Amino acid sequence: MLAVHKAVFPVAGIDMRFLPATKASPKEMLPIIDKPLIQYAVEEAIAAGITELIFVTGRGKRVIEDHFDTSYEVEHVLRARGEHGLVDLVRSIKPPEVECIYVRQAEPLGLGHAVLCAEKLIGDEPFAVVLADDLLQGYPPVLAQMVHIFGHYDLSVVAVEEFDSRDASSHGVIDGRHWDERVISVSKIVEKPSPEAAPSSFGVAGRYVLMPAIFEHLRAIKPVANGEIQLTPAIHSMLRDEQVLAYEFVGKRYDCGTKLGYVQATVDFALQHTELHDAFDAWLRDRVHATLPEDAVPVQLLGEPDVLLPARVH
Repeated sequence: MLAVHKAVFPVAGIDMRFLPATKASPKEMLPIIDKPLIQYAVEEAIAAGITELIFVTGRGKRVIEDHFDTSYEVEHVLRARGEHGLVDLVRSIKPPEVECIYVRQAEPLGLGHAVLCAEKLIGDEPFAVVLADDLLQGYPPVLAQMVHIFGHYDLSVVAVEEFDSRDASSHGVIDGRHWDERVISVSKIVEKPSPEAAPSSFGVAGRYVLMPAIFEHLRAIKPVANGEIQLTPAIHSMLRDEQVLAYEFVGKRYDCGTKLGYVQATVDFALQHTELHDAFDAWLRDRVHATLPEDAVPVQLLGEPDVLLPARVH
């Protein structure tokens, strides 16, 4: 049985959707309540048994390295104030047995190129790719589910979810046949097709467990018009030589690369947060009632049948 110990985190990209917030701070450091997106991704990887975290970084991303490094100054101040619980909290961001490795992507030449930058660190081992702006919540964690599927079949696995056909152009879309429960044998994978050209309603959800053969295909494929090397065409190329599986993960995806997805994640995680739940839940209900238009109708919200929401957007 092949084991997965390494994960690649492509974090070199420049985000324009969240400007000016991302002008001086990476999008991966945007917080959902009290943890940045990249930390949620790292925690998911560690829960899947990953012990080597490979960050493909770029200019202006040093703060990610600092986040996972020891901060003696912060710990000194907290100890001086008697905040020993907070010392333990900041020290637990990365367990001591987990190693962080950083490699630079000199130019933003696409996701596939970012993965290719980690080739020497991966070697001939299977590995995971984790996109931090796809925040996935699952029990067990989604990457752990995928590593289990990979360990059973010894085949590359991509996470997929069913989407509205109108959103096809926002996804890599797979085609194939169901092979086992929640497992699809992939026959095709297409990068952001039009709704009319989408081969199915299953889109890739920012998590991959890949055989090292992917590097050969990344080197062989032609860059797209803007010079970028994308991961999806390389996976499609790999289908000629070996089988690839898609896994319908159990859990929920928040597309935190969009403002709406980011806000949705913030609200849902606040409602689950042990310190915030009661106060935020009460505030949210009051806020909804306080902003009702005259034509409000009853709809179910947060499990309560008597909460009112607008019948239409004005």
